[in-house]
Amino acid sequence: MTPTPTPTAPRPGRPQPDAAVLDPAVLAAADARLAGTDALLATAYPGEDGSRQPVHTVYVPGHRFDAGTVAAWGEQARDAVARFGGAEAMTAALGLGERSAAVASRIDAKLAREPIEDLRIDFEDGYGPRPDEDAEVVAAATALARTVNDGTAPPFVGIRFKCFEAPTRHRGIRTLDLFLGTLLEHGPLPDGLRLTLPKVSTVDQVAVMVDVCAAFEQTAGLPPGRLGFEIQVETPQLILAADGSCPLAPALHAGGGRVTGLHYGTYDYSASLQIAAAHQSMEHPAADHAKQVMQLVAAGTGVQLSDGSTNVLPVGSRDQVLAAWRLHHRLVRRSLERGFYQGWDLHPAQLPTRYAANIAFWTEDFDAAAARLAAYVGRTGGGVLDEPATARALARYLYRGYQCGATDAEQLTAATGLGPDALGALARPRSDTENVDLPPTGRATPGAAGADPTDQEDHR
Repeated sequence: MTPTPTPTAPRPGRPQPDAAVLDPAVLAAADARLAGTDALLATAYPGEDGSRQPVHTVYVPGHRFDAGTVAAWGEQARDAVARFGGAEAMTAALGLGERSAAVASRIDAKLAREPIEDLRIDFEDGYGPRPDEDAEVVAAATALARTVNDGTAPPFVGIRFKCFEAPTRHRGIRTLDLFLGTLLEHGPLPDGLRLTLPKVSTVDQVAVMVDVCAAFEQTAGLPPGRLGFEIQVETPQLILAADGSCPLAPALHAGGGRVTGLHYGTYDYSASLQIAAAHQSMEHPAADHAKQVMQLVAAGTGVQLSDGSTNVLPVGSRDQVLAAWRLHHRLVRRSLERGFYQGWDLHPAQLPTRYAANIAFWTEDFDAAAARLAAYVGRTGGGVLDEPATARALARYLYRGYQCGATDAEQLTAATGLGPDALGALARPRSDTENVDLPPTGRATPGAAGADPTDQEDHR
């Protein structure tokens, strides 16, 4: 008969049942040694802040923009769909099958309510060198301020000015100065303001942009850090420098928290690599390489990523429009699958396929994702055992679909028990959601049913 083991006697002076043997000094030493790492992760890699990301950026040449541009784009987009026989005919032609009707109804609603999510008034490539740039910048900013004040502006608006290379540097900075100064003459800067710095090739260009922003803030009496900006990734020098390093990472962090996005520039980047015009595309291997570097650099920083554009426009005969729509829809879908949730649109008739691809993508796995998330927050188990990181990914998928109008608050609440606010909190990867104190039902408190994602304030 095996004797019963005698329990080990507790060590004198040590509380039980704690069996730890390390002296607290070891923990203090670990904290001291990793203080720099802790500070780096907290400041350089804070994670997403939960603010809305637009699904696209629409570029309109500065001299063609006026207060009626957004409404005109929406009307032209709806006309293009109507000429094809309606949104359901379009989605069926895109191959959405039995989901065509449901996606089509969301497209119609989106084009009527919010045809453009992010508008960039372009004073760079889409504008070119023109003799009256000062006057046209002031006119564009005045028109934009009018739409902001009357509530017809998109949630996100801004300007792309000329790059900081020597031939255009002063012109670009003056255009930015005039644009911002004119906006301020008509009221506070828009909450969703975006500034786009193109053709960045060195870290120093980003540092100069930081200085320009800080100087404008100080002179205009704005709070420090009010101005953020996007970096356009469209030169090979930003991916691989002369010394073999990748300047994109230090460029992002040289922004001092001001960098809001990295936007891929399809055609400038492709041309710089001497890719023939017929083969310049968002899906070229060279484009994929640059965008994978962008993903690595932006991971954990909260900086949003945007893919580029296709210049194959849906114009001409019915067959030409359909071919361009199919291409655009496929490219948008491809970007979404690869984690690029934003892209550029250059023509009103690209809006229907932008939204068709997004609505289909963010709803096709809705039922499965909602069921898994409901099981997680309710601790009810199920066929899949999800970890907190997976739960955040599920919440992020559902929340992005809600933000772009693919789903609504009532659907979210019915399927998961979570309202938009609770879902958004769970989606943030650096929040303490795995330790969140759920109500006794295991469900977080739902938000207001029927809330419109377009009513959310941008908190960036």
